[in-house]
Amino acid sequence: MSTVLETLSVVCVIAGAFVFATGAFGLLRLRDFYARMSAITLAGGLGTALVLLGLLLRFPSWENALKIGLALLVQLGTAAVGGNAMARAGYLAGTPISPATRRDALAEAAVEDGSEKT
Repeated sequence: MSTVLETLSVVCVIAGAFVFATGAFGLLRLRDFYARMSAITLAGGLGTALVLLGLLLRFPSWENALKIGLALLVQLGTAAVGGNAMARAGYLAGTPISPATRRDALAEAAVEDGSEKT
């Protein structure tokens, strides 16, 4: 049974590393700031979750499950909030949107309620 857990652990860690590498590649290749922020935030959350799951499978115990669960909860919460905060700051600073973007929901909402982007 331990060989199966070790194999699953290695697969999870490698998959997490692949997700991180894909996010890094997206950071270099995607068309604008907002797509890059999305890629990095997603890769950070999913990659970390896979690596931590691999660690838990490699060293299974209740203590490690609690530590890894708390680490994952903190990371996912801060990555989501941080990614949104950085994207909002970029939007408010006037970072250009790619011409391929078809809809700017924030600008449409500002027009509807009478406020404008500052």
